[in-house]
Amino acid sequence: MLEIKDIEKLAELARLEIPDGEKETLLEEADSILGFVGEIQKLTPPEPAKETRIIRNVFREDKEPHLSGEYTEALLAEVPETEDGYIRVKKIL
Repeated sequence: MLEIKDIEKLAELARLEIPDGEKETLLEEADSILGFVGEIQKLTPPEPAKETRIIRNVFREDKEPHLSGEYTEALLAEVPETEDGYIRVKKIL
């Protein structure tokens, strides 16, 4: 159960100024939120499902990889400017 001093400490840590009139409202809202979180924690299983611990490779293997540079000339032919086998772009600073 939270108290006004807890709200004041949280406000200090968050560097917030809370008027005295709003502290009581925040106290009620915080208690409500913490009660809701407590209900959610009751529903959460204590231990993750076993299948979440399995590490597996989700990437497919390349069955027929292409040779490096096989498509370089065709790709460079499609760009507006090239220089020494690279795509030339504007300098951005």
